[in-house]
Amino acid sequence: MCLAVPGRVLEIEERDGVRMASVDFGGVVKDVCLEYLPDLRVGEYAIVHVGFALQRLDEESARQTLALFEGLGLLEEEFGDVWEQAAREHEGEAQA
Repeated sequence: MCLAVPGRVLEIEERDGVRMASVDFGGVVKDVCLEYLPDLRVGEYAIVHVGFALQRLDEESARQTLALFEGLGLLEEEFGDVWEQAAREHEGEAQA
């Protein structure tokens, strides 16, 4: 399933002429393209779908949505178990 998930902008930088951000989705941080929301700022929330910030969102709505998604298990479904994923990455590095 591909959800549009609210996230909070942590950092913004330009990469190869593209405005990008590190966005926190309730503990999972991903890189997101900000080309559709060029005036989005650090600390603000946006709805993100397939790596693109699509719409600005107020903090309260973002927190409520994240809590609802987490309660339904949708964040784990969307992002996977962060600790399990980190353990697999570490295991792969150890074998290399």
